[in-house]
Amino acid sequence: MSGLDPAIAARLKRNADGLFAAVVQERGTGQVLMVAWMDDDALARTLETREATYFSRSRGELWIKGATSGHTQHVHSVRLDCDGDTVLLEVDQVGAACHTGEHTCFDADLLLGPES
Repeated sequence: MSGLDPAIAARLKRNADGLFAAVVQERGTGQVLMVAWMDDDALARTLETREATYFSRSRGELWIKGATSGHTQHVHSVRLDCDGDTVLLEVDQVGAACHTGEHTCFDADLLLGPES
């Protein structure tokens, strides 16, 4: 059972699997590092420990960012968006945020660049 504050839980809008999106932004640079999924337990643990904790859809379990890789995320703030279906985590990233070894999951494919 989740230890999430009932007032926060009541504001969340989850998908059919009980999940909501988490956008992870680097403190200081504002760079978006990754997007992951959370459930109530992942959010509760993140709020309690300040260790970024997500829900792995492929494994069907919680995972703490960096628990095996050492590429940790210390959470400075968590915000809920206006619709209640996404949280924004502001973190200090240690090592790569992406499973490919890149600093951010958005380093690979630029689909549209800035106008000149």
